[in-house]
Amino acid sequence: MKVQIDKRYPLPCRAEIAWQFLQNVEAVAACMPGAKITERLDEDRYKGTVTAKVGPATMSFRGEVQRMHVDQAARSLRLVGKGTDSTGSSGASMNLTARVEEAEGGFCTLVGACEMSMSGKAAAFGGRMMSSVADQILKQFADNLAAQVGAQQAQQAMPATPGSAAASEAPVAVPSARPLNALAFAWTLLRDWVRGLFSKRAA
Repeated sequence: MKVQIDKRYPLPCRAEIAWQFLQNVEAVAACMPGAKITERLDEDRYKGTVTAKVGPATMSFRGEVQRMHVDQAARSLRLVGKGTDSTGSSGASMNLTARVEEAEGGFCTLVGACEMSMSGKAAAFGGRMMSSVADQILKQFADNLAAQVGAQQAQQAMPATPGSAAASEAPVAVPSARPLNALAFAWTLLRDWVRGLFSKRAA
């Protein structure tokens, strides 16, 4: 089963700040809820985990992410990833292209196109449900990323004072990885389904 996702997210910073942050795979992964880089294999390949919490149970997926292409002029990059759950009963792969575009007011826009493939038990959820869950995950990711790049721009805009140069160049701490709350996603899906049902009846 495959799901195609195309999204645009406004970011509260200049394009060069967002692009610099986007090239840091560890920092970007830390913005994704439940994701964590566990090992850097080389300059472009990383191992990591994604954790999902369903009530008292916690599921963990292990996989590898590779940076395939970086276009500095276009401020775009391509990432591919694949992984399996701890039982080996489900698998997933990702092909993501992301770029940063200039926007009005000195801000920018993150543009992403992602194709996700699911196999095994994970594919049983169906494309519609997976699309809704992916939308929720990407929204959280975009909010985290926006907070990080916004903080970096504010940090760079601070007036320089004697002895403050080192502090102003220090990286902004990225958020810690938190498990995906599948119950919250399920509630969102149910709410959207009920709304759609009533809107059809009203029509």
